[in-house]
Amino acid sequence: MLDRPTTHDDLVDHLVRTTPLQRGEAARVVLDVLAFFDETVEEFVRRRHRELQSRGMTNADIFERITAELPHRAVAPPELSLRQLRRIVYG
Repeated sequence: MLDRPTTHDDLVDHLVRTTPLQRGEAARVVLDVLAFFDETVEEFVRRRHRELQSRGMTNADIFERITAELPHRAVAPPELSLRQLRRIVYG
């Protein structure tokens, strides 16, 4: 799924306290949500195209729908080099 070096123990603890989920289930939910929002634009477009095509939509309607969905979608940012990161911090 995801190779995330950091854990999200605070979020997992919160889910265990506020839902009927067990710790392992809560951790899985967190990883699933992170994976969902970790999609690149290309992965999102391909996935949505497959989903909508399987519902019998035409390409014209599919691409119109994806175009409308993209601005409201959290997608993974592009990978940044160390130089790009430094430029963000130091200008």
